[in-house]
Amino acid sequence: MAVFAFSVAPMTAGESVAEQVAEAVRIVRESGLPNRTTSMFTEIEGSWDEVMPVIQRATDSVARGGHRVSLVIKADIRPGAAAGQIDSKIARVEERLAADESETGHS
Repeated sequence: MAVFAFSVAPMTAGESVAEQVAEAVRIVRESGLPNRTTSMFTEIEGSWDEVMPVIQRATDSVARGGHRVSLVIKADIRPGAAAGQIDSKIARVEERLAADESETGHS
């Protein structure tokens, strides 16, 4: 199991890339794989073989306008890890922060 974070955007589309990025995110969401989008990256969870074709389709959608494309990919590949890491990784950090806050009284 792995969690991939990627950012894809046209490099020559002008000031706003929202339309092209929205289409890429739509492709990720339609994949059915666990995902979330933030202001900088889209995260998607699954096996290498499941995720990479989705990232490729998202990238191809951005390139359709004849744009030069910027693609950044980061992956946390954990063989044997259970599904759900996209959420449980964050939950573990939040639990640690809550424990620290209760121990110190600081947030």
